[in-house]
Amino acid sequence: MTSSAQTTAAAEETEGAAPGLARRLGANIVRWLAATAVVPRLLAKAPLTVTFLVAFWLVGILTGSVLHGPGTNLVRHVAVGTAVFNEGKWWTLFSYGLWASSLTPYIVSTLLALVTLLPAERRLGAVKAGGFFLASQVLGALLGIAAIEIGSTAGDLWLQSSVPEASVGPTAGLVGVGLAYSATLTALWRRRTRLLLIVGTLLFLFYAGEVLDIMRAGSAFVGLVGGAVLLGGRRSLSGMRLLPSSYRETRILVALFAATSALGPAISWLSDSQTGPLAIYEVLFVSDNVSASEVTDACSGPGATALACRAVKVDYLANHSVAIITLFVPLLILLVIASGLWRGRRMAWWAAMLFEVCLFAATLRYFLYTRHEFVQSADTRSVITALTVYSVGLLVVPVAVLVVLWLTRHHFEVRAEKGTALTFLTIAVLAFVIVGAAYIKFGYDARDQFAPVPTFHQMVADYPKRLVPPTYLVLFGTDVADFVPVGGWAKALWELTGPVFWLVVLGGLGVAFWRAGARRKEDHSGEAESLLLQNGGSTLSYMTTWPGNDYWISEDGRAAVAYRVIGSIALTMGDPYGSPEARRAAVDGFSGYCDAQGWSPCFYSVTDEVRQRSDAMGWSAVQVAEDTLLRLPDLAFTGKKWQDVRTALNKAGKAGISGHWYTWPTAPLAVQEQVRALSEEWVADKGLPEMGFTLGGLDELDDPRVRIVVATDEEGTLHGITSWLPCYREGRPVGWTLDFMRRSGEGFRGVMEFLIATAAQQFKEEGAEFLSLSGAPLARIDRGEQAVPLQRVLDIAGKALEPVYGFRSLLNFKAKFQPEYHPLYMAYPDPAQLPAIGTAIGKAYLPHTTPAQMVRLSRQFTSA
Repeated sequence: MTSSAQTTAAAEETEGAAPGLARRLGANIVRWLAATAVVPRLLAKAPLTVTFLVAFWLVGILTGSVLHGPGTNLVRHVAVGTAVFNEGKWWTLFSYGLWASSLTPYIVSTLLALVTLLPAERRLGAVKAGGFFLASQVLGALLGIAAIEIGSTAGDLWLQSSVPEASVGPTAGLVGVGLAYSATLTALWRRRTRLLLIVGTLLFLFYAGEVLDIMRAGSAFVGLVGGAVLLGGRRSLSGMRLLPSSYRETRILVALFAATSALGPAISWLSDSQTGPLAIYEVLFVSDNVSASEVTDACSGPGATALACRAVKVDYLANHSVAIITLFVPLLILLVIASGLWRGRRMAWWAAMLFEVCLFAATLRYFLYTRHEFVQSADTRSVITALTVYSVGLLVVPVAVLVVLWLTRHHFEVRAEKGTALTFLTIAVLAFVIVGAAYIKFGYDARDQFAPVPTFHQMVADYPKRLVPPTYLVLFGTDVADFVPVGGWAKALWELTGPVFWLVVLGGLGVAFWRAGARRKEDHSGEAESLLLQNGGSTLSYMTTWPGNDYWISEDGRAAVAYRVIGSIALTMGDPYGSPEARRAAVDGFSGYCDAQGWSPCFYSVTDEVRQRSDAMGWSAVQVAEDTLLRLPDLAFTGKKWQDVRTALNKAGKAGISGHWYTWPTAPLAVQEQVRALSEEWVADKGLPEMGFTLGGLDELDDPRVRIVVATDEEGTLHGITSWLPCYREGRPVGWTLDFMRRSGEGFRGVMEFLIATAAQQFKEEGAEFLSLSGAPLARIDRGEQAVPLQRVLDIAGKALEPVYGFRSLLNFKAKFQPEYHPLYMAYPDPAQLPAIGTAIGKAYLPHTTPAQMVRLSRQFTSA
């Protein structure tokens, strides 16, 4: 780490949290502004996108359609629909994409064009992108018309009501071209693009349900299939199947999927459309907006009753005050839970399971209640049948979310600090009591400001109703209110009670999810980190700062061991570290500690120094990896042996490839997203999850002490990345260890040689003593030694995993840098524990392997 980086890191550790947060926020704002500044430069090279946007807005302005859509006379000639098409107006298949229905769709369509049509044009060219846009728009409309015709003939009420309707908007073509373009993307962005566009299309289809939404669904199908067939070939067709994801990406996808239960009703509410077949269930998440005229009708119209009048007044007051927050409570709860799932919180997983069960029960109850109401009002059998069919479809959603949550439960293992759940429950109970006491006390004091005037018991009974959306009160047969406020303090209490309570509860829940998995105060991680930063250890010692480790500190406080207990095995990560003269004694001390706990110790990926000490203790040892070391002071890329490295450096310069240094928190957003894309592509191609333990992933990059160097071309395209972990001595880095490596399959071929050589030159200039290319697991050089049986087993395992993880190929690649080879060992006291040790190491490296992935892994071993 450079001296300036060290100074910055030290300053952040010593200053308060608030200034540090302000600096990070400012840095993020700058990075976002830098990312958005790229858009004008991209538009300058995208004539199709610019032409479309100019034509779209110009036509809207000239026809006076921007604010409220095309007028009645114009819409009959430019909007698409079943009735319009049947009249012979075939040109509407093309014209409907040049208008939008109001200002909001104009803005949304423009943004959608920037994220679909613009990148599609940049990658495919204007002709192909334009062709997919028009084909998706036209064929999608034809598919939509056909679906409406077939559905209406079959008696579907929703599609029957859509026959005379017509719509305008370019989003159908834009979604189609976006899905077609996704066939050319990497696994990460292919998955993300398809998820967002397809889920969004389906939500609009079933909750908004207008003609344009039906056309858009047809366009999505055309774009998805057409792009896969015409652009992606075998690669994209295989990408249509479910590909493996990293732990982080899986959590993101599950969180988004869980949130769909709330996003659908929110779309229906925002679009102000009640056409969709599932729009009737919008009120389970948001409430209908009641107008003043509806209040007048309910209170003074024919058949008005006091109960109905009060119910409508309650809805009106809630919709036109801060109390509207209460109406959105189910939606807000689910979004907070989704944020916890995004962060991998076990507490959020349990909350999501409970919420989805409650949602299933509420949906079922609403269906039964609504069906009863329809039957009582003598509605036709077709209406009741449609309600039943749509309700069954909606009930599948929470069941599907529950299944997905259960299948991915091992990805949500970040547990809360002890007492977090109790603290949250205490906060919720106190909020309920304090807010309730205030409402009852001050409300009763101002009881003359309610109509009718309530008794004390009525005030007490009314308090829980202020916390629940009115829909749920009706569902379970409870009156919405026995009285309503008419002004003064009563109205303020009425409007603020629910929001204050729920803001406290939702805030507490969010904090609980945020704190979950935070470092425990009683552990020794702080002491261990101090020893590491002051004294250092082996080339792998910085990996001990990664999540998942516990720490043992020697009695004199001079040495530490990082370990994790799996079953009965205490598996260490590398050598003991701390004061050099205390490390050998730490082997004995930690072994004694494990004996006292009933564990069997296993020192993993340790140097020859530890192996010698374990041999003296009568232990067994076997080589498990090969560390490769470059001495930097005398490093020079001269001579025939360095030809490959010099060639990579020269070719990179000619191709416009350059190296850039960052830390992950300060890296540009464009770099971060491209790194994620490369990582997801690697996971998808391997068919097995990323390995952990001594092999870092994206999560381990997010550390201000870890430096990354990326290779980008003049267009800003990422070709490769490496990350470097510091090796400390006397409080400063004296060496660096290679950890994270990713390269683009379509990029510069010598990018890894270029990146490592660039790093070596940089660290040499900074005065570093050595560079470790890290240990290659289950790979070793031949030293002519007689292999013991266990060593032969490990060699077979390395050979079996070679097609998947390529450890031996990696070791051969590192030979290009003429390194020193240093074996890394596994030392253990009891050979009888080898089966348990093997299981522990497997779980450490692959803690989340699915049954399907295990089948593939077993096939590798069988074929080895």
